[in-house]
Amino acid sequence: MKRISLPPESPGRADAPAAPDPRKQVRSRRISRIPAFTPVPVRARRDGWTPLRQAEFLGLLAETRCVKAAAGRVGMSRESAYRLRKRRGAAGFRAAWDAIVGPPGTLRPKVSLGPLFQRILYGTYRPVMRAGRYVGTIHKPDNSAVRSALSNIDRVATRAGARRAETKGHGKQKTRSA
Repeated sequence: MKRISLPPESPGRADAPAAPDPRKQVRSRRISRIPAFTPVPVRARRDGWTPLRQAEFLGLLAETRCVKAAAGRVGMSRESAYRLRKRRGAAGFRAAWDAIVGPPGTLRPKVSLGPLFQRILYGTYRPVMRAGRYVGTIHKPDNSAVRSALSNIDRVATRAGARRAETKGHGKQKTRSA
């Protein structure tokens, strides 16, 4: 009599497919690219939110999907991370945070000269992910912010020059009566 060996039944196989666990689906969502951001301007402190610590936080947030865990791994508290997110000048940081944990497809806000000069001063920091894990941070000067600021300044200067010419009467011939 011949014996036929069948492969052992895998634990996941059953007659009816099991419903996927929604918690595992959220955790399995991998962020492969985090948008570059301008760090929040804060007072320089060794134990505070430095630009590098902000970038590391975002990288670890993408890896862990948990604010408390990411903040703890960079030596900060969850509450201070949320306070940093609410600070003035945190638009880029907040947008990167939302790109990681928020809904996709958020609109970019209109940028005025203040945030442009902030981007020129600090540059951009981009956390780097490999296979869903945070591996480092890239810091680059933001040349597009310089170009945008220069074009805005040129536009304002051109308008101001045109207004000044109109008010002083340049280009008009004055006639003298004798």
